[in-house]
Amino acid sequence: MDKCLICEESRWEHTNSDGADAVEDDTGGIKKKKVPCKILRYFPLIPYLQRLYMNDTTSTYMRWHKEELVKDGKVRHPANSLAWKYINDTFEDFAMDPRNNFKLGLASDGFNPFGMFNVTYTTWPVILIPYNLPPWLCLKQSYYMMSMLIPGPKSP
Repeated sequence: MDKCLICEESRWEHTNSDGADAVEDDTGGIKKKKVPCKILRYFPLIPYLQRLYMNDTTSTYMRWHKEELVKDGKVRHPANSLAWKYINDTFEDFAMDPRNNFKLGLASDGFNPFGMFNVTYTTWPVILIPYNLPPWLCLKQSYYMMSMLIPGPKSP
């Protein structure tokens, strides 16, 4: 696809002076390579959630925040936080079922993996963490998702 289905913005950087997209020259001249505006990797979220609930052991862990969380007034897990309680109080009917009450943490921060400061791109690792799991499983690699967001070259 060369254009966005919603906003109809071109997928490619405009490299010609008239604002048209760069195309390959079929007349034997210099071929211009199309440069993407941005590259985005996405999380296949629905298969990920299905996988967490398919296994008996994992589905038990996914209800841990509702069934086995120690409620002693100390914040030992994100389920003890005020934000979690606020969401549960706002959507009480939805929060009643522990399978509905699914919370994810999204962590991202840009870095330059090779320390070269003259490059025109950065790399952004994106980590999706299921907070419903017990604390000893939240950050195990088999339970969280990781992807990379690599924006295209910066426009001048």
